[in-house]
Amino acid sequence: MANTKSPLKAFKRAASLDLSRWYMGTLTTNLAEKKDTGGAFCLVEATLVPGNEPPPHVHSREDELFYVLEGEFDAYVGKEGFKVKNGECIFLPRLQPHAVAIRSRQIHLLTLFTPAGLEEAFRSSSLPAQQLELPSGALTYSKSDLKQIAQRFSAYGVRFLTLDEIADQLPLYPKSLTSQPSE
Repeated sequence: MANTKSPLKAFKRAASLDLSRWYMGTLTTNLAEKKDTGGAFCLVEATLVPGNEPPPHVHSREDELFYVLEGEFDAYVGKEGFKVKNGECIFLPRLQPHAVAIRSRQIHLLTLFTPAGLEEAFRSSSLPAQQLELPSGALTYSKSDLKQIAQRFSAYGVRFLTLDEIADQLPLYPKSLTSQPSE
């Protein structure tokens, strides 16, 4: 088998205003995207606060891996629960329902999606960051129209769970965090 040169180019990136966006009260920086990796993966640096966790959901296309740079959160994956903190990672396989609950003032993490593509669902409803800090007064998942958000994400193979599915598939997920997902 002959070696062929990859069409991909090497690059180096860090958080910057050029790469960062505000998505619903979250600061995100796409460090590597579909176009950079030939679709293999997307790497996002993000800062979130409690109340901005996405509703319990399941991905049909991509696996996720979170690596915590600062803070801690609980992750619920199927019938399991995990406490995740600084310096730890958690792998969330596709087709397994999952949810998170932020347990610190904020979390700062790296998220790897493989394959890439889901970054477009976030980009389509985000704004260029005006500074490398969380936006103030922004709408969060807990205060948003989840039906509209669920519709956008469904185009990317992500489905929010119904209340019955949460109770059945994520039994450890706190009932106090359950808001009405899209049907």
